[in-house]
Amino acid sequence: MKHLDNLAQKLSLTKAEISLITMLLGFLVLGGILKTFRSVEETDQLVKKAEAARLREAEVDSLIRLAAADQSTVREDAVQDVTATESEETTDKPAAHRSAAKKTFSGTIAFNKAGKAELQKISGIGPVMAGRLIAFRASKGGRVTQFQEFLDVKGIGKKKLEVLKKHFTLE
Repeated sequence: MKHLDNLAQKLSLTKAEISLITMLLGFLVLGGILKTFRSVEETDQLVKKAEAARLREAEVDSLIRLAAADQSTVREDAVQDVTATESEETTDKPAAHRSAAKKTFSGTIAFNKAGKAELQKISGIGPVMAGRLIAFRASKGGRVTQFQEFLDVKGIGKKKLEVLKKHFTLE
């Protein structure tokens, strides 16, 4: 008790005030401990939810489908490269004329099922843009439902969107 009296004298406080301050500090420390404990529990729950969402069957299935689609487009690209090389050897046309003839596509393509080679048939879409479009489709879960969503792809503005609307179907 002598220690408490000395402290009260130095701080110019009564014993009751010192007891109250000590009690308030104890509650403050206890509140901090409880808050930390709750945030740890919440973080643990959020991590478990994130892991569960990451491993959902639908996402795994779409990744498997995407990998299979990438393999088929690699095969298509390889076949097209071989046939393009053979046709280059047999024709005397300059390369500029061949690429111009290749880009005169007037049909429509089902975008949600199209491969990289099919996308490149459309004028204004090269290998890089086709890769971006396929990656964009994959980020949307393998399905794009509205043309306005294409504006999120780097390199697609309103003009290119109009071209894509002419050639894409979103079935």
